[in-house]
Amino acid sequence: MPSAVQPTHESKLPFYGTVGGQRIANRRGLYEVSQVIEKPTPTEAEQKLLVPGLRSGHYLCFFGMHVLSPLVMDLLGEELREADGSRSVLLTPALAKLSWRERYLACELNGTRYDIGITYGLLSAQLALALSGRDRDEVLTMLVELLAARTRC
Repeated sequence: MPSAVQPTHESKLPFYGTVGGQRIANRRGLYEVSQVIEKPTPTEAEQKLLVPGLRSGHYLCFFGMHVLSPLVMDLLGEELREADGSRSVLLTPALAKLSWRERYLACELNGTRYDIGITYGLLSAQLALALSGRDRDEVLTMLVELLAARTRC
């Protein structure tokens, strides 16, 4: 089961789930995960999540894409039963348990993250997607018209 990750500066750790592990020999950008922590502190990351070969002060943080094995669903079910409606059930603790029970890989991806949990984050992601597609000119025209209409008000 792989998850997408990206080397991320420690200043951004409060925003992401983070993994520790080892590079897989002769496989560029592929790691075997041994530890998963949701939004670790820099100290916690330095103690538990170092990945040999990454730049100093950088850690492998989730990119938001996972290929989940059936075991993850079982682990989430356990979390849900334990929570009994008293707390949120998160994916990261289930992934941490998974790393102890079966082989769990992380694949380094290049790209831009969009935080859809913040104001206008989803809009930013949608605009970036629209502006990189075949309808780019139409989207730009629409945006210019929208901005022009706003300045007249």
